[in-house]
Amino acid sequence: MGKRDNRVAYINPIAAARARGPSQSSGPTIQDYLSRPRPTWEELKEQLEKKKKGSRSLAEFEDKMNEKWRKELAKNREKLLGDKERDKKSVDKDKEEKKDKKEKKKKEKKKPSRHSSSSSSSSSSDSSSSSSSESEDEDEKKSMKKKKKRKRSSARRASDSSEEESDAESKKRKRIKEEGDKVKDEKGRRRKRKADKSHRDSLSESSVDSDGEDLVEAKKKKRSSEEKEKFTDKSKKKRKKKHKKHGRKKKKKATSHSDSELD
Repeated sequence: MGKRDNRVAYINPIAAARARGPSQSSGPTIQDYLSRPRPTWEELKEQLEKKKKGSRSLAEFEDKMNEKWRKELAKNREKLLGDKERDKKSVDKDKEEKKDKKEKKKKEKKKPSRHSSSSSSSSSSDSSSSSSSESEDEDEKKSMKKKKKRKRSSARRASDSSEEESDAESKKRKRIKEEGDKVKDEKGRRRKRKADKSHRDSLSESSVDSDGEDLVEAKKKKRSSEEKEKFTDKSKKKRKKKHKKHGRKKKKKATSHSDSELD
């Protein structure tokens, strides 16, 4: 039997591809991509202008919104400024009215009395009225100062009393906290003592249990050792008995063999 012929004819792949011709591809080729329809320069300009118009419209909308916001802000500012000016004017009017009242009172006090006819009497009345007006002003000032002092002293007393009350409350709170801490410490100590006692009891119980287990194990060991010794004694006795029987059999065989030889 000869070898099988496994040789195959060699084919040039390039020549085979040329012989097949162009392959039919499913997708577009490079030539199709290059020959695709493209927009002209005028169409591209139109597209760019449309984009610019869109951005311009957005900018115009933002400008309009900004103008509206500016107008609203200006209106609000005018309102606030007008309210402030009105308040200032009302305050100024009140001050002016108070000044006018004071001046009128001073003028009325300084008016000359009608009973005095001569110049001396008029001068004396003027001096007395001026002195009386000055004394009244001084009295008013003193009374105002006294009122201010009273208010300050009352405010100080109120602040001192509030401070004392706050101090007393803080002291009470501290005492309550200290008492609570003491109670908590006592409870914690009691719990610790109970835990220590329970731990000690459990340890004592475990030690007793361990001692009992040790005793049981020692008894078991003793029993096992005694049983082993008994078993060894029995085995030794059995061996001795077997040895004796075997010696007797040997003696019987020897005697029988000697008897046969003699015959």
